[in-house]
Amino acid sequence: MLNILKIAISVPLHQYFEYLAPHDFPLSQLKKGLRVLVPFGRQKKIGFLMEISDSSVWPKSQLKQAIAILDEVPLLPDSIQKLLEWTSHYYHCPIGEVFANAIPNDFRIKKDTKKLKKIVIKLHEEVDKNKLKSSVNNFTPTKRLQLNNYQQQAIESIINSLDKFQAFLLNGVTGSGKTEVYLEVIQALLDRGKQALILVPEIGLTPQMLARFKNRFSAPLVLFHSKLTDKQRLENWLLSKSGQAAIIIGTRSALFTPLLRPGVIIIDEEHDISFKQQTGLRYHARDLALVRGRLENIPVVLGSATASLESIFNANQNRYQIIHLPDRAGLAIQPLFRFIDLRHQQLDQGFSPELIKTMEKHLHNQGQVLLFLNRRGFSPVIICHDCGWTADCQHCEQKMIFHKKPEHLQCHYCGYRRPLDPCCPACQGRPLLALGQGTQRMEQTLQKYFPGIGIVRIDRDNTQRKGSLDTLLKNIHEGESQILIGTQMLAKGHHFPNVTLVGILEADSGLFSADFRALERTGQLLTQVAGRSGRAEKLGEVLIQTYHPEHPLLNHLLTQGYFSFSEILLQERKASLLPPYSYLALIHAEALSLDYPIDFLNEVKKQAELVGGEINLLGPVRSLLPRRAGYYRYQLLLQAKKRNILQGVLKAIIKPISVLASSRRVRWSLDVDPIEVF
Repeated sequence: MLNILKIAISVPLHQYFEYLAPHDFPLSQLKKGLRVLVPFGRQKKIGFLMEISDSSVWPKSQLKQAIAILDEVPLLPDSIQKLLEWTSHYYHCPIGEVFANAIPNDFRIKKDTKKLKKIVIKLHEEVDKNKLKSSVNNFTPTKRLQLNNYQQQAIESIINSLDKFQAFLLNGVTGSGKTEVYLEVIQALLDRGKQALILVPEIGLTPQMLARFKNRFSAPLVLFHSKLTDKQRLENWLLSKSGQAAIIIGTRSALFTPLLRPGVIIIDEEHDISFKQQTGLRYHARDLALVRGRLENIPVVLGSATASLESIFNANQNRYQIIHLPDRAGLAIQPLFRFIDLRHQQLDQGFSPELIKTMEKHLHNQGQVLLFLNRRGFSPVIICHDCGWTADCQHCEQKMIFHKKPEHLQCHYCGYRRPLDPCCPACQGRPLLALGQGTQRMEQTLQKYFPGIGIVRIDRDNTQRKGSLDTLLKNIHEGESQILIGTQMLAKGHHFPNVTLVGILEADSGLFSADFRALERTGQLLTQVAGRSGRAEKLGEVLIQTYHPEHPLLNHLLTQGYFSFSEILLQERKASLLPPYSYLALIHAEALSLDYPIDFLNEVKKQAELVGGEINLLGPVRSLLPRRAGYYRYQLLLQAKKRNILQGVLKAIIKPISVLASSRRVRWSLDVDPIEVF
């Protein structure tokens, strides 16, 4: 009799757990994916039914009985279940933890099933009453822009593939109107009664995209991001699953949202590292979107002005259809670029005289100025003038950043913060000097040069409160703030039509890095920041302060464009056998004792050597950030020329290393296709 249930439970174990089916549930109604309430040790847990069998590795007398089957039909459709199983196999994450990532908290932790059903019914009633004033097929466009020939061709290419899987790389220069292409594609999709899933890298971009979509469509639209309450997430999830929401916009976790009538998946700013989950299930939403698109037989559009090297490589291999948007939309033209050679110059807190003078000119002409420095806080180093002592984080061995308002020192790696020392702890000397600049110091310096001019700073420090980012962006668009200061939060996807000057204070930090992806990210960041200038009818200008104005790659980026720049980087990657010309997996371990991570990773290395195959094992070595929050950090890198070889080794070692005695003395993780090797 098929009455043994194999259940996936959200625990860090690579196995199913076996239970007897409940007596009161008809066996004929058991289906893969149903939620099952089971006893687990002294607790009760909700798991997912994966298989039904008539045999067990254990005597039936030792099997516990499942408490209840919680669903009449599976919460997730077959395509999502297949996606989750693929995800578990590829990233070697326990299937129970993968399933837990795909559903709202209420569905995986509620034990009072009657109460949960009441909540779901009430939410449906609220949705029907308040939200669905228009159906999926009842929408009215309110504003459409004039399209150029390149945009029209892009739209036609994508619309012609709406009923099949096809991966598109929409490579458009900054300001080329990629979002307008998305809107036209979604318009055609809604005409067919289908749903659209749009993924954006960060929460900061969702309010702007939401406003753009609301101005265009009256179709029901929902958001997914980390700031939602459990109730809001559940409500939006139900709207998407039932097909009542036509447009779904969210960050990476929205990828697993079930849709009744999926039509297209759009990944905006596909190059952004925010699409890669860095804890727990370390998936890449862009890559999984392509898997989901294939399973659901729908197109996937990857949009970016600075596409990742992996995506450009796949386009070159004809795995993606590449669509170029080489011109800016409307009457906007590309900005003028100019280097400021910092050598032999007298700087004032990072500002060259030429930059200040150019700012004065643009402000006089009623233009806005955007200044970029990817370092928040006031100063990155506090040092004693008498003895050379520096303020270091006692948990990370990294410099603590000095912040003002209120004055304190903070570690940007572990979050530890403490008051600023009144004098040097080593020699009691005064004064303590603040060296270098962050965005707070930039703001203070500019107040001296431009008194009475509105200045707004956008970084993580002043956008924590709910609605604070929206307020700051509103001030920018209404012209209250003429000088914009920010980190990379200000560089992504924003449209500031009145910005005519972009100043990049430090362009050199990514040119000389231990991370092999640093040049790619530097090129992306410089291009994205520069792209905020001259997006309307006013001519834009970009000033780049650097100590290396003759750097060949930097010059190539600015004269030939990002796509040509990326081809050079791909040639370097090929010569070095680095991704995308090889495949990596990173096993990371950390512990409060220095020896434990090394011992564990050496045992992992032995397990991998026993498997054999054409694979390189690099390490164990100290991580680039060797100590964080008191934990010593080491890593082992696995590299192979073929993906299947790497996957074969990982599959062979994942269970053995999970039960090593040394694994219990460390916190360890496996990251397949890592994008940050530290």
